Amino acid sequence: MWKLAFRNVFRHRGRTALSVAAIIIGVISLVISGGLVKDFLIQLREGTIHSQFGHLQIYRAGYSARGSRSVYRYMIEDPQEAILKVRRLDHVTNVTPRVNFSGLLSNGRVTFPIIGEGVDPEKERGISSSIKIIAGASLEQNLAGAMIVGQGVAQALNLKPGGSATLVLNTRAGALNSLDFQVIGVFQTFSKEYDERAIRIPLAAAEELLDTKAVHSLVVALDETVQTDNVAKRLAQILPSSEFEIRPWYELADFYGKAENLYERYFFVLRLTIFGLVLLGVANSVNMTIYERTGEFGTLMALGNRRRSILRLLMAENLIVGLLGSDAGVVLAIVLALAISAIGIPMPPMPDSDSGYTAAVRLIPYEIEMSFLVGLLATCGAGLLPAWRASRVSVVEALARNV
Repeated sequence: MWKLAFRNVFRHRGRTALSVAAIIIGVISLVISGGLVKDFLIQLREGTIHSQFGHLQIYRAGYSARGSRSVYRYMIEDPQEAILKVRRLDHVTNVTPRVNFSGLLSNGRVTFPIIGEGVDPEKERGISSSIKIIAGASLEQNLAGAMIVGQGVAQALNLKPGGSATLVLNTRAGALNSLDFQVIGVFQTFSKEYDERAIRIPLAAAEELLDTKAVHSLVVALDETVQTDNVAKRLAQILPSSEFEIRPWYELADFYGKAENLYERYFFVLRLTIFGLVLLGVANSVNMTIYERTGEFGTLMALGNRRRSILRLLMAENLIVGLLGSDAGVVLAIVLALAISAIGIPMPPMPDSDSGYTAAVRLIPYEIEMSFLVGLLATCGAGLLPAWRASRVSVVEALARNV
């Protein structure tokens, strides 16, 4: 049966070429579109991690539930002991403390509400690698009176590198405190909303303003994002739950979760659409081929072949065509994806962002396998009904087609 099926496939080269071409186009479309979607999500994920949240954040127990109402009540009093424990874990590359605050920033004429972070500039370099300095310089360890501001803050207060600003906020005890800063840089992240309100100052300056040595969070950076859940489980074992709570980046990045769900649904609809197009394209070619070969099937049945043998033969031919088209589609898609990734595709800014990015096509094994299966199943599905009908034709009616 398989020998005859191979002969039939290559005997009708024109019909076979049309079917294979439809499958190849469908598979290539799935691999390329899926790779672009995955690249978008990966770049958004890494940009979110390496500009705001790190891979994990450690808070004092109760901070997530009640910290927004009593931000200075839920602080880690002695962060160094916890930092030493976390650094010993596998896959941890960096741990840095942060102090969060909100207050007013003034340029001497206009006052603007901001949210701020006190950071250790040296340790933040490995964690905040996706923060782009669009003017001036980044924070340095020895510049205690330095400040970098988000692009939106800089525009609202007309601040430029070299300018000065006064930060006013309440200390941990509730007293009013202020400190003058020199703006040394303007930064941009993947989040436009964050840039419109955010500033960063050295950790020492934040501690002076708040009059405390406690910190709000410990930000953990890992060597691989896929290790986030494993490291979170290990942290839960070495840090008492009565004193600390651990939150991975995806719980903090609400926007990323919504974007991922949205694009995954888009791609699911796209996959169904391409499946339908391949199904229709192949079905048309198979129908024409089977119609033209009805007399041949009558001859086979007259020679003693059963109807189920005709059905198996036609399904074997469709399987061969599906394998040829899906295999060729995957190979061509990989070559095309590598070529596109080498060149890069300039893309407009992501939602809630001011900066564009260069897209590539990610070759994800799961997506390649799914694209291959879509091509193969669509081909077999397209040939099932025509093959069943051909096997049901009476011998006399089929032989009449030979006349």
